[in-house]
Amino acid sequence: MQLDDLYRRVIMDHYKTPRNRGKFESGEAVTIDLNNPTCGDKISLQMQVEDGIVKMAKFTGEGCSISLSSASMMTDAVKGKTIEEALKMADGFSGLMKGEPVEFEYEDIEALSGVNKFPARIKCATLAWNALRKGIEHSQKTDN
Repeated sequence: MQLDDLYRRVIMDHYKTPRNRGKFESGEAVTIDLNNPTCGDKISLQMQVEDGIVKMAKFTGEGCSISLSSASMMTDAVKGKTIEEALKMADGFSGLMKGEPVEFEYEDIEALSGVNKFPARIKCATLAWNALRKGIEHSQKTDN
């Protein structure tokens, strides 16, 4: 099996069986709604941030396999991470989309490395990560 085939399978697994899809039943959560008007991707990200740690992240939305699998991977990867670690991951993901060699503790994210060959799809892949940044920014404002 070639690496591209493996990556395609990882992406489709997250698309067909997304992790952390849904909404919080109750409790304090930061909610960020973003969309990509060029292709119709929409995401609503909810995060519970306590004491500078992303306790949990969930998402709902609609869009292409790249957008939704990226959201699934991101929500799984940031759980239990400090805000600083989550932002560092978001920066690393931006680098990955620019073709920079980046390794992630949560290896599934690397399956999206080929997206940088398709500039029109980069916005799809980064939508959830942009929501993460906005969510962290919002949580920091409300903590002050």
